[in-house]
Amino acid sequence: PVLDTEDSWVSAEGPVSIVELALEQKRIHYPLVEHQFVLCTVLYAIMRFSLKSVKPLSLFDSKGKNAFFKDLTSIQLLPSGDMDPNVLSIRQQFLLKVVTAAVQTLCSSQKAKEVSEEELFPFEKGKSWPTLAADLAQYLQISEDLVKRHYVCELYSYGMDHLGEE
Repeated sequence: PVLDTEDSWVSAEGPVSIVELALEQKRIHYPLVEHQFVLCTVLYAIMRFSLKSVKPLSLFDSKGKNAFFKDLTSIQLLPSGDMDPNVLSIRQQFLLKVVTAAVQTLCSSQKAKEVSEEELFPFEKGKSWPTLAADLAQYLQISEDLVKRHYVCELYSYGMDHLGEE
């Protein structure tokens, strides 16, 4: 980008401006940032719902695991469209566990004292965990419909028929 500056600023002395420093930075590889975001979301879900039997790195293949330890400005080989069926199965089980735990937490809190989802998850306002799991399914190459169907089944099984119908 072209930065127009006034003549009086050209002769100014001092440290380099923050704009010039920002322009000198290397550009990040955005798919690598998305890959890191997926890992952070997975780790947060494991922590939020105390999912004890989940190994987060088992959700990624060898290329995906190697990409976590690289600089964000480097171009890395990320997982391609062809995935190992075992990894896909583990991913699917993880997403279904997240949806089940979210519905279970919501149901138990509503039965206890009629608390809304926003009050139950105060730091996650505007984000529904089942919706987040469906969004995460796109990144993990799992069918969104499968996650949504599981969500509806869980709502019905916990007696929240009015939400299941929606």
